[in-house]
Amino acid sequence: QVQLVESGGGSVQAGGSLRLSCAASGFTVSSTCMGWFRQGEGKQREWVSSILPSGPTSYTDSVKGRFTISKDNAKNTLYLQMNSLKPEDTAYYYCALIVCRTKEAKYRGQGTQVTVSS
Repeated sequence: QVQLVESGGGSVQAGGSLRLSCAASGFTVSSTCMGWFRQGEGKQREWVSSILPSGPTSYTDSVKGRFTISKDNAKNTLYLQMNSLKPEDTAYYYCALIVCRTKEAKYRGQGTQVTVSS
């Protein structure tokens, strides 16, 4: 059974940092395309970043240079390091097992709230 559990969200001031974690079970992150999504209040869910099994990463333009996606295969865990946070990064963040080609989320976790104050 696929399970994804996020942690690490919280409230920070603009310019601060947070690291989100996503503990996976029921599959191995080392052989799976994984991604992070977010949904702000009143907004559509947005793809943020993804990582392929072999390691290549991609990011939405608004977070390039500030966010870093990574994974620890030994811990079967996905991460999102978020630096230089901005108020517009405020959202509920979800990790997901995704379709590699389309970035469509096949399974996702329950999410974790990130709030950035100015």
